[in-house]
Amino acid sequence: MSTGPLIVLVGPMGSGKSTVGALLADRLGVPYRDTDADIVAAEGREISDIFVEDGEEHFRALEREAVRTAVAEHQGVLALGGGAVLDAGTRRLLAGLPVAYLSMDVEEAVRRVGLNTARPLLAVNPRRQWRELMEARRHLYTEVARVVVATDDKTPEEVAQAVLDALELQK
Repeated sequence: MSTGPLIVLVGPMGSGKSTVGALLADRLGVPYRDTDADIVAAEGREISDIFVEDGEEHFRALEREAVRTAVAEHQGVLALGGGAVLDAGTRRLLAGLPVAYLSMDVEEAVRRVGLNTARPLLAVNPRRQWRELMEARRHLYTEVARVVVATDDKTPEEVAQAVLDALELQK
C-alpha cells in the first residue's frame, strides 16, 4: 500500500484547490485535507491575522511544518496554500508525489476572488501584486507538478475530472 497523499493540489489563491480538493476526495472516497485549514485550526486565528500580527516569515514556518505533517500523515487529497512551494524543502518533499498544479490567469483570479484585501499578500494594488506573485511562483508550481490543469472558464467539477484524467485516477 502506498503512503502519502493520493493527490496534492498546488496553485495560486483562488485557483479552486479547496473546492476541487473536496470534490476529488468525495469522488475517490478518501479524506480531504487543507494545510491552510490546519494552520488556522492550530493557531486559533485566520491566516490574515497571523500575517498582520506575526509576519510572513512566521506564517511560512507554520506552513512548512503543516505541509510536512500532512504529507507524512494524510493519504487522501491534500491542498497546499498558494505560497507553500516557495520553500525548497517543501518542493523536495513533493518530488515524486502526484501533484496537480491548478493554473489560472489574472482575469480568472479577479472573477473568482475579486482580488480583495482579505488576502494578505494582495492588500495594495491587487492586480499587480497577483501578477508579481505568479511571476515568482509559476515556475515553482510547474517544478513540483506532475500535471498542470488550467481552471479558466471551467466548473469545479470539470477541473476535478481533468485532474483525475491527467493523473489517470479514474473512479
